Amino acid sequence: MVPLIRSRQQVVVAPVDPSKLEVGDIVLAHVAGTVHLHLVSSVDPARKRVQISNNRGRVNGWTSRDRVFGICVSVDGAPRSGAVGKTLAADSNAPS
Repeated sequence: MVPLIRSRQQVVVAPVDPSKLEVGDIVLAHVAGTVHLHLVSSVDPARKRVQISNNRGRVNGWTSRDRVFGICVSVDGAPRSGAVGKTLAADSNAPS
């Protein structure tokens, strides 16, 4: 994810409302049995999916929004402005 995120930088990830994702967001997604940070490179709201890529132009492919678990809200303490308003409340995943 260089230059957006360099090796060993600390990131904070929060639960995300996948319907609010936009191109340029950095998300935590489950792909091919592994969970990684990926860059959202395209959004397909009709099919409820996002295209994920690395930061060097390689497209990894499409994944459904239900496989996107979080959004990067800060890198080394610096907030990512694109994440504002896209996170879920901390208690929204709590059992009722």
